[in-house]
Amino acid sequence: MTPWVTRLIVANVAVFALTLAAPDVMQPFILVPALILSRPWTMVTYMFLHGGIWHIFFNMLGLYFFGVRLEDFLGGRRFLLLYFISGISGALVSLLFTPYSQIIGASAGVFGVFLGFAYYWPRERIFIWGVIPVEARWLVAGMTVLALFGGFGGGSGIAHFAHLGGFLGGYIYLRSMGKGALHAPRRAIVLKQAQPSADDLQRWMSIRRDTLHEVNRDEFDRIMLKIQTSGVASLSDQERAFLDRFSSMG
Repeated sequence: MTPWVTRLIVANVAVFALTLAAPDVMQPFILVPALILSRPWTMVTYMFLHGGIWHIFFNMLGLYFFGVRLEDFLGGRRFLLLYFISGISGALVSLLFTPYSQIIGASAGVFGVFLGFAYYWPRERIFIWGVIPVEARWLVAGMTVLALFGGFGGGSGIAHFAHLGGFLGGYIYLRSMGKGALHAPRRAIVLKQAQPSADDLQRWMSIRRDTLHEVNRDEFDRIMLKIQTSGVASLSDQERAFLDRFSSMG
């Protein structure tokens, strides 16, 4: 677990428990897009409210599986900005299409996290129901089509336009951040290690695979196999940076 993913999950679960005990507490914090000017706080507070156990379970599951790797990659500040910008964008897009709906749920922020994951690891395979492999980029494309169909088809009771707004806000933020600026600090670190030493290799080999989050294990296994078959000199700067991050956590 990473710090902000942990805090967001704890906050959502705590608020959910509170609203189960006292349902009337929810009402002032529900998003009604048409009332944003008189209740601006609801553009954030709605992201911490959920309508049932399965609603919060799937949102927090998505945040856990995709958010941990993304926060580790982006850093806490950028990750948190992505999450809240996506959530607020979901509220604003809902204002355009469903102004009088009552909207709750972390889905818009979590959809921004989905998009961030697919943005940096587009070919990463996601196993739907643990069985069907789909590349992250196609999963996001499919979710977008379903949200468009559901939003304009109407009737499902799901905040499809909030989901689309989460994708839109997340995309705008990721594009404005720029990949060059994101990687600049890591590139500077890697330049110092252009020629990996025996100590580097020993440090990387000492990484305990069982301590890695499962979304990082496949990448770790791939890099270790590459070292065995092609040698340590074949590693890219990004692969060395990946190993450095986890070796420093040991």
